[in-house]
Amino acid sequence: MVIKIGTGVITATNGFLDLKIMKNIVSQIIKLKDNGWQVAVVSSGAMGAGRSLIKNIKCHDSVSCRQVLASVGQAKLMSVYTKLFGPKNLCAQVLATKEDFKDQKHYNNMRNCFEALLRQGVVPIVNENDVVAVSELMFTDNDELAGLIGAMLKVDELVILSVVDGLYMSDQKTIIKEIDAKTKWQQAVRSDQSIFGRGGMKTKAKIARKLALMGIEVNIVNGRKNNILLDLILLQKSVGTRFVSLRNKKVSGLKNRLSFMPVGATGSVWVDQVAEKILLSGRPVSLLPVGAIKLQGNFKKGDLIKIKNSQGREIGLGMAQYDYQTAQENLGHKNKKELIHYNYLLINL
Repeated sequence: MVIKIGTGVITATNGFLDLKIMKNIVSQIIKLKDNGWQVAVVSSGAMGAGRSLIKNIKCHDSVSCRQVLASVGQAKLMSVYTKLFGPKNLCAQVLATKEDFKDQKHYNNMRNCFEALLRQGVVPIVNENDVVAVSELMFTDNDELAGLIGAMLKVDELVILSVVDGLYMSDQKTIIKEIDAKTKWQQAVRSDQSIFGRGGMKTKAKIARKLALMGIEVNIVNGRKNNILLDLILLQKSVGTRFVSLRNKKVSGLKNRLSFMPVGATGSVWVDQVAEKILLSGRPVSLLPVGAIKLQGNFKKGDLIKIKNSQGREIGLGMAQYDYQTAQENLGHKNKKELIHYNYLLINL
């Protein structure tokens, strides 16, 4: 499983690390490992740790301040985790940027590293590499990073530890216990962010939904509650909000990567109503040029392109099998090579 620990969960009201909460979470993770779970952790809190060390920070801009606090704080954060896990339960630091997920070689190397650590019984503790991750290289938040790692490792479970008890109904009092394909939850979710973190509940819900569509169960629970992980996983108690897995089998590793592709698409292709119907049929079909009616973007072979219907609504995405010029020449023609092969195509994820 992947456990994502939010900034507000392990940060006290003064902005410093909450060591009591961290100790409780680590002790739960150790018990989960003792019960056969392999656990990777995505942990926020580096900036909170940095604030405890640098009292009067002097920076030219907010990005520099973030880099300084995160750089100093990451070392502090890991030292706390190392001490809490102790010599019998090793943990390891892994820092990542969006670029690591964009490049196939980096992606494979990172996945191999995670798998090797987990086989050794080591808990990878992951955070964004804030030193080099600025603007376009930044994840939306650590929820997105947790989703990427969960998809990459094809985990059974993602647990998002937040500072609230789950997703609330529109009355903001009643917890939505379970979300499946029929649950209309979008209007009930607020987009509030925590005082220290970048993410909000709407981001968490979108990522949870996406993973559920991949066959991964997601739970959003209150990480500040004592033994919440043990209640959820070992005792099977109904706590927080559960996004039910919406597939019997997990989708392929390549499609997992595509669905969380962190770098934006470089082009778009519009399809006619016949092609749209075929693509949405659920059958293993490719996008052929005969069904394409318009192209946009100077994309190259291997680039990610959006698929839109004739009204402009995005219905999927995939990797182009050839460049824009060739696609334009093939546009609307029969008996031409598929623009997007089925293996590189995602619909409605």
